[in-house]
Amino acid sequence: MASFLTWLSTLSPWLEIPIIIGVFVAAVGVLLFFIEIAPRAGRMYTIIRLAACVLIPLGIMWALQSYTWAIIAAGVLGALFFWLDLRSRDGAGTLFQLFGFLAPALILLLVGLVFPVIQTFAQSMMNSRGTAFVGFDNFLWIFTQPQGIRTVVNTIVWVLIAPVLSTVIGLVYAYFIDKTRGERVYKILVFLPMAISFVGASIIWRFMYTARPADAEQIGFVNQLIVWLGGSPVPFLQVQPWNTLFLIIVFVWIYTGFAMVVLSAAIKGVPTEQLEAAELDGANGFERFMNVVVPGIRPSLIVVLTTIAIASMKIFDIVRTMTAGANNTSVLANEMYQQFRSFEPGRSAAYAVILFILVLPLVIYNARQLRAQREVR
Repeated sequence: MASFLTWLSTLSPWLEIPIIIGVFVAAVGVLLFFIEIAPRAGRMYTIIRLAACVLIPLGIMWALQSYTWAIIAAGVLGALFFWLDLRSRDGAGTLFQLFGFLAPALILLLVGLVFPVIQTFAQSMMNSRGTAFVGFDNFLWIFTQPQGIRTVVNTIVWVLIAPVLSTVIGLVYAYFIDKTRGERVYKILVFLPMAISFVGASIIWRFMYTARPADAEQIGFVNQLIVWLGGSPVPFLQVQPWNTLFLIIVFVWIYTGFAMVVLSAAIKGVPTEQLEAAELDGANGFERFMNVVVPGIRPSLIVVLTTIAIASMKIFDIVRTMTAGANNTSVLANEMYQQFRSFEPGRSAAYAVILFILVLPLVIYNARQLRAQREVR
């Protein structure tokens, strides 16, 4: 495409205009040709349709040399195939429609997901220059030096604490404000942090945690409260190992709103008859909550927990903005970025592979739960 445009720019404007019009007419003619043969039956037309469904997306990727334009072109092609599908309700052209719908998505999936995964696995077993195969040396380097082990442990701590805190706080909040006056206002206040980016929230909380000498004026809100109560300023982001917990608080502050909204909708779906029956049986509020509400919203609880767990495992913005991984607060995503900046693509890819392996079970479990819910419905 670039060569064609370069060649076209060397011609006279009087030649450029008819050539451009000719190319446009040819493209429209090809589309009209495929539209015309779409509803026709027969082996020859089936072969033409199959070739078109495979070659057109490939040609778009090759000609445009751009993922953005390829995605746009695939969307236009998908809309065209949808229209063709409307013309073939009687069964003719079904194969064309099937491949037409699937081919753009499959090609983009292969190019944007499958191929990068394979490439990352291969890169993780190469040296820093990518010129020699070193096997599992990059992984051994990660698990044989203290910083690498600490990074993995920190990531596991994030996954164990952040989802539980976010879900529990969101669940309790949703349960107590359910059907109360001002419910919408209370929900908006808790959900507002979700509208802030991780970077923005990190900057806010970095100011909140800022510590100055005891005899100086405090600009950090948290330390100002501590001073008012008679304590000394605390450098929250430097106190090990509690600084990781202080970073997790920022994540919990953001994701509690997400958990609250989802679980609040699930609580409203719990049958009132069950709650009334439990109350007649003498169950107090806590017993009704644990024995009726929680089992009734179990699918939503699992979805919220796994979703937040996946997000916490991939956390990068908060750590990078607030500490940059200093004072033993680094996580896998941050180390992956740090090694890449240090011109160590092999080690960076190894961190990416470890992160992928840790996230994969959660993704599979979440997918199974969603499929089980659909089967029940």
